[in-house]
Amino acid sequence: MAGGSGPTEFEVQSGGIALRGESDGDGSPIVLLHGLSAVRRYVVMGSRALPRAGWWTVAYDARGHGDSDAAPDAESYEYADLVGDLAAVLDGLEIERTALAGVSMGAHTVVRFALDHPQRVAGLVLITPAYDGDREGDGGSWLALADALDRDGVDGFLTEWGARDVAERWRDAALKNARQRLERHRNLHAVADALRVVPRSRAFDGIRALERVEAPALVVGSRDEADPVHPLAVADAYARRLPRRELVVEEEGKSPIAWQGARLSRRVAEFLGEARR
Repeated sequence: MAGGSGPTEFEVQSGGIALRGESDGDGSPIVLLHGLSAVRRYVVMGSRALPRAGWWTVAYDARGHGDSDAAPDAESYEYADLVGDLAAVLDGLEIERTALAGVSMGAHTVVRFALDHPQRVAGLVLITPAYDGDREGDGGSWLALADALDRDGVDGFLTEWGARDVAERWRDAALKNARQRLERHRNLHAVADALRVVPRSRAFDGIRALERVEAPALVVGSRDEADPVHPLAVADAYARRLPRRELVVEEEGKSPIAWQGARLSRRVAEFLGEARR
């Protein structure tokens, strides 16, 4: 399937689950995968810089997120399920080989896909990874957030989290962003199920697995004062292990590159353009 001249919505099936998204532009494909509790808009923050730069840009909502269907049961949010969904999207859109860009959960998913299907991956963009090769984060805190979301919706989630681990100068922006992305979901209970499963799922076995990734990779880290959930040390660890990589991080005191959709998109286009020369 070729890219169109403007944003076009699509739906593909993955094991009976409808995954919904949109594509934009023409040219070489790049598929965007968002993070846990986010939706497809929150990879490049709605920027159209990639299609304008000549990329056929495909973004979809993960199972249980945004406009996509919930998983058939509350446990089916493992990384193996997410990788299967990515394969279904590529097959449904007739994409044989593509660049992949993922944020957090999306970054871990595309690494796993690149390890399982190296021939289908032209390049990787790994934005604020958090999985260190064992498991992601504190399972107890994620369970508390899931319970609060189930019980009291978006307000419950925000009250439980409170962005208390974020530096004060970034706290209001972090809370505003979290509310905006949570309000875009059709099924908050499905998001809560994902919150319980994804952080304790193993995306790949051990950080050394990254040494087997064949595709060139751009790692986008964020400093801990603005985004402590995605430690800069993990992005550094990815960059040390990936054979063909580049690491970019915002200057101290500046807003994270991962929050700046147009700037991020331009850097992604530049990196992938250089990588395919």
